[in-house]
Amino acid sequence: MQKTRPKHLDLAKIRLPLPGIISILHRVSGALMFLAIPFMLYALEGSLSSAERFDAFRSCISHPLMKIALLGILWAYLHHVCAGTRFLFLDIHKGLDLPTARLTAKLVLVVSLALTVVIGVLVW
Repeated sequence: MQKTRPKHLDLAKIRLPLPGIISILHRVSGALMFLAIPFMLYALEGSLSSAERFDAFRSCISHPLMKIALLGILWAYLHHVCAGTRFLFLDIHKGLDLPTARLTAKLVLVVSLALTVVIGVLVW
């Protein structure tokens, strides 16, 4: 029996399920946080070194683009925590059935975005 294999995969037609998207976003958020570490440490060191540098730091983070970047890092942290908690439960074989896996994937997305909005509004 010969199977006919596709000669060309159309990646635009392949639809990844929501749990798969959450898994990819978990990796992306981890990479984003890792890449942000040097900048965050530099900002922390600068804000603690002198009053002038602290004023410069405050003026820098008041810029709208910087606020958007900080919201992105905040989302990355919150998504990574929520998705990581979900994956810990999956590792102990809780929530493996399809309806529960889809529900928890939706919850991770909704909770991380909602917490980002709430904390972003409270901080700014």
